[in-house]
Amino acid sequence: MKSTNFNTKSIPKTASLNLRQIIALYIGSVLGSGILLLPGLTADLAGPASLLAWIIMSFLAVPMALTMGLLSVRFPHAGGVSHFVSTALNPAIGSLVGYFFLISAIMAVPIIALTGAGYVCSAFGFGESARLTITLLILAIGIGSNYFGMKLTGQVQLAVVIATIVILIGAVFGSLQNFDSVNLTPFLPNGWMSVGSAATLIFWCFLGWEAISHVTEEFENPERDVVKGTVIASVIISILYIATVCAVIGTHSYGPGISDVSLIHLIGISTGSQGMFIAGFITLFITIAPSIAYIGAASRLTFTLAQSGNIPFVLSRLSPRFHTPSAGLAFLSLCFIIILIIYSTGIVSLSFLIQIPNATFILTYMGGCISGLILLQGNRLGIIVSSVSLFLTGTILLFVGWAIIWPVIITIVWAFYRWITLRTIHIQNLR
Repeated sequence: MKSTNFNTKSIPKTASLNLRQIIALYIGSVLGSGILLLPGLTADLAGPASLLAWIIMSFLAVPMALTMGLLSVRFPHAGGVSHFVSTALNPAIGSLVGYFFLISAIMAVPIIALTGAGYVCSAFGFGESARLTITLLILAIGIGSNYFGMKLTGQVQLAVVIATIVILIGAVFGSLQNFDSVNLTPFLPNGWMSVGSAATLIFWCFLGWEAISHVTEEFENPERDVVKGTVIASVIISILYIATVCAVIGTHSYGPGISDVSLIHLIGISTGSQGMFIAGFITLFITIAPSIAYIGAASRLTFTLAQSGNIPFVLSRLSPRFHTPSAGLAFLSLCFIIILIIYSTGIVSLSFLIQIPNATFILTYMGGCISGLILLQGNRLGIIVSSVSLFLTGTILLFVGWAIIWPVIITIVWAFYRWITLRTIHIQNLR
């Protein structure tokens, strides 16, 4: 039985990711399924004024990204935010934050894959059985690319992100001929409170920076590339989001029956009869990218938690050939299958599953922000962005509702496992 000390070794380096691959990893982890749903839903909520919420959140998301980037440069480790918290506070709280992120990722990846698969099925006219098959394909790509190492992962992510950007730009420019300024009025149909509500929803489109903190050790030159890659990726992501929202609003691709599929409707406007097929491909790309990123982060975190004795030590096993966290990937695969089986029974809906990881993701970010305030002393930029990020995430936490129950349950499980482990160690020491 290993002792519960979070200060543990990290995974051997298997790649030297260059700046282009780093930018692709950042974009792929952040530019996820939110762009499929939220442009139309926020426009339906706040009308054309929802664009203001997107612009505001684009600026506020930069401090969150920089906080994670600056910490990753100074403390690169496969444990990611958990390692930051362990270093700043203590190993126990660090392991709890590790639990928060790991469980969040376990829930989030199948949700992302199911969302993308649902859009693909809608585009090509497939049934529910095909949705599960496509979901498994997306998950298999994420598991496989991470098993064969970060070098392959970086190459796959770069190709996927380039394809996503090209398709999104094509959809936006293709819709310009249908852009009508009449659709910008009334600009504020539901009052300023609706803009605030839209901003709360949009927050979820800017999560993902924390995932890359787990793979910073694989960067060619983190001191040079992390902050640069963060800023470049932030600008690209913000431009893509805002351009897509402008196109959705300008073509009025939202409203009853289409708000939750506004991107498909937009692509249909841009490309005519072939639009649905293009929409199917774009959703496949958009969901593969964050799946790869979160699977990579979660598998590496599994390794560090197992090394420190906070989960069974057997899960720290690495692939002897590729030096990747094979046991962690196998564990994630099993969890994904269980979630899909539960979903297929109809006991829980996708909309219910989506709400579960919200609070734990926010608490993970808050842990990183608090760590930034402690570990980035002497770095004025670090203190500023950590403070702004902590305020932003703390405000958003107030709106999670019943989902706050989930981190409470996780904390109880973490405390029980820790008690059992410490008790076992104590008994062994008495013998």
